[in-house]
Amino acid sequence: MADKRVEAQRFAATNRKARHDYHVEETLEAGIALRGTEVKSMRAGKVNLRDSFARVESGEVILYNMHVAQYDHGNRWNHDPVRPRKLLLHRGEIRRLIGKTKEQGLTLVPLSVYFSPRGHAKVELAVARGKKHWDKRDDIAKREADRNVRRAVKNKQYDG
Repeated sequence: MADKRVEAQRFAATNRKARHDYHVEETLEAGIALRGTEVKSMRAGKVNLRDSFARVESGEVILYNMHVAQYDHGNRWNHDPVRPRKLLLHRGEIRRLIGKTKEQGLTLVPLSVYFSPRGHAKVELAVARGKKHWDKRDDIAKREADRNVRRAVKNKQYDG
């Protein structure tokens, strides 16, 4: 029999600005250590990844500046919205990330936060290199050119 829990990943938030500001070289999936009210708030979609980043400190990967809004029905022990959160990775992955982040210009940026089919909160973490202003302009020009080509092909199909 098929497992009833198998379903598509449910995204809580995506960091759309990250792909605009960084060249993504590698991605990996990490779990997040959360408190109960944070999970409930994330399931409601009240997460913001803008300006968030991760750092390797004393053998642990910590995620900073991820804003998880306080749970509406929480009590006085509700969580701090921007507290640092520990990411759950294997020791070998952490060692590899230490080596990568020692290289000049590489940083750890979260691309998205989602719930796995088993219900666990996960972060898609990217090892990325910052883009320069001209790189961003080139990407915008390329996107505009592709859009114009698609538009021209679409109009040509309808003309006959």
